[in-house]
Amino acid sequence: MPQYRPPLRDMQFVLHELIRVTDAFKEMPAHAETDVETVNAVLEEAGKFAAEVVFPLNQAGDRAGCTLDPVTHEVRTPPGYREAYRQYVDGGWASLSCDTAHGGQGLPQTVNQCLYEMLNSASQAWTMYPGLSHGAYECLHAHGTPEQKATYLPRLTSGEWTGTMCLTESHCGTDLGLLRTKAEPLPDGSWRLTGNKIFISAGEHDMAANIVHLVLARLPDAPAGSRGISLFVVPKFRVRADGSLGERNAIHCGGLEHKMGIHGNATAQMVLDGAVGTLVGEPHKGLQAMFVMMNAARLGVGMQSLGLTEVAYQNAVAYARERQQMRSLTGPKAPELPADPILVHPDVRKMLLTARAYAEGGRALCVHTALLLDQELHHPDEDVRRAAADEVALLTPIVKAFLTDNGWIATSHCMQVFGGHGYIAEWGMEQYVRDARINMIYEGTNTIQSLDLLGRKVLGDNGRKLKAFGRRITEFAEDAGVREDMQEFINPLADLGDKVSKLTLELGMKGMGSADEVGAAAVDYLRVVGHLVFAYLWARMAMVALDRQAEGDAFYTAKLHTARFYFAKLLPETAGLIRSARAGASPLMAMDATLF
Repeated sequence: MPQYRPPLRDMQFVLHELIRVTDAFKEMPAHAETDVETVNAVLEEAGKFAAEVVFPLNQAGDRAGCTLDPVTHEVRTPPGYREAYRQYVDGGWASLSCDTAHGGQGLPQTVNQCLYEMLNSASQAWTMYPGLSHGAYECLHAHGTPEQKATYLPRLTSGEWTGTMCLTESHCGTDLGLLRTKAEPLPDGSWRLTGNKIFISAGEHDMAANIVHLVLARLPDAPAGSRGISLFVVPKFRVRADGSLGERNAIHCGGLEHKMGIHGNATAQMVLDGAVGTLVGEPHKGLQAMFVMMNAARLGVGMQSLGLTEVAYQNAVAYARERQQMRSLTGPKAPELPADPILVHPDVRKMLLTARAYAEGGRALCVHTALLLDQELHHPDEDVRRAAADEVALLTPIVKAFLTDNGWIATSHCMQVFGGHGYIAEWGMEQYVRDARINMIYEGTNTIQSLDLLGRKVLGDNGRKLKAFGRRITEFAEDAGVREDMQEFINPLADLGDKVSKLTLELGMKGMGSADEVGAAAVDYLRVVGHLVFAYLWARMAMVALDRQAEGDAFYTAKLHTARFYFAKLLPETAGLIRSARAGASPLMAMDATLF
């Protein structure tokens, strides 16, 4: 049976020793009182909830899945899901980082992200229900009318209601400019929506009293393409003036998708048959409003894969300590046993260390990005807010794509550690692999994230955001580079930073001749920049560990070993990626389409 232990020690290391989040909180009036003790106490309780309440549902929920009543269109979630969600709401977890003006606790996003890492380790499928609600909350908080905020935000904050985002249609996924759902005006200023949406996570369920759907649709006079999209809030049950629930709205689940993974989450086909909704933001500018939720979702998907990487690693290590197979190549390491534990074998260690390095590097990146979000929202200095927003924009596609690619690699490696048992459902590893695979696809495929990074976030502003991040790396390298014990980390970091600058300039020049050159290089480029970000964070983690290794704490010894592994065995991947990116579009585009 799988096991899970919340990684509180490493979270505390990242929060308090690496990034020193509470020092940053002191500069933000909204979070100035959030101290180390508060953060640790919240995360300790969050870890207990994740491990003791949610984690036991993961395998059973995967086996049971969701069921749809074709007559009532109601969906039943797996046994225990509703009860766990009620405990989640009663415990105040839904309101953790929400605005106090709407009943929230007002804690930093940074703390909330750590909660979500643990929940995703416990059960990604279950966590998607409250996770999507938080995105809906953020969207309405930023763009809702005063009436919409008063109606929906207190109940999304408390968790009494949940939320979704309804974007995709059967003929269009990422290309939302093709969507056909229509919105027609009603005399009272509301709108009547007609259309069909697919792949709507948590689109219908029995866990909350109401579901708040955020729906993209077209007005009658909408221009073609993405510039003609508007956003609407469409509740499952219409809401009366006094806030009570009224009649069932004309939106229902027409079917559930049969999927490779995340079986416990209802991936619904939603039918809008004259459903009544209200406009969010300005007409024809729905994508701008929805991007608040989409970007939150992209960061959340990265967190999903981080959670899966961590729990898969924990179980693979536990198995490798116990499973006996052959003798070490350098002689018996456990002569009292009939064979050595497989942890002695070099390639088993390589797979385990890959997962560990990606988990710990991903945790550092997610906390770093979450703190930037807090600064963007709450720092009193406008320049700091602007710089934080720029860096969040740069890092969002990396968090989504790099962490989910790494999660797929790591969960596959961890399943491999189990050998044949990894392929058997009772051990739980094959579920982590299945669940991890969707994360590379939804909320904008990783190719879309790569095009966003290279085409919009880097070349789109002549490298301004990337250069700003590069200056951060340069300053760190200059400060730490005088230390002899840091050379093994600083030298490859500085070298990769120089190579990224040259590659970016080269791709920018090629892209002026043909946009296909950008498309051909984008996926390789994102992975290279992802490694640059990881290398920077791992070098910083190594420096903290070096400074504290004399204390004799094995934690810092392990952190240094993992850092050295990352630089020696994972970072060199960038050499092949850079060569591939430079190969250009010709090897991809030269062959005539009829030859495929």
